[in-house]
Amino acid sequence: QVQLVEYGGGLVQAGDSLRLSCAASGGTFNSYAMGWFRQAPGAELEFVGAIAWSGGSTHYADFVKGRFTISRDNVKKTVYLQMNSLKPEDTAVYYCATDARAWSRIQYGRNWWGLEQHEYDNWGQGTRVTVSS
Repeated sequence: QVQLVEYGGGLVQAGDSLRLSCAASGGTFNSYAMGWFRQAPGAELEFVGAIAWSGGSTHYADFVKGRFTISRDNVKKTVYLQMNSLKPEDTAVYYCATDARAWSRIQYGRNWWGLEQHEYDNWGQGTRVTVSS
């Protein structure tokens, strides 16, 4: 079982940058692809992006492409979400999660990343990001 703790959220202004971190403990971190999701007030949880085991491949939701970057450090067991050019609509609680099914998707000829909440196993408690206009 992997435990995840996100941190780095806060209140920023539109146009600012913020880097979120997700620290893992337990389990074998480098065997998991990792995903970031977010949930805005009154909205459904939505996929932000994912990073493969080694960090060599990433996938992003269209609304963050070019602004957000996911990276990971398998030695530190940490995954990062660098958010640039933040907009008020990026206000949400951000969650990281582990994905143990990425390799299986590849074996079935699918893309490695999962887009849905149910495809992820272990979740952090979330960190709140508020972007003021």
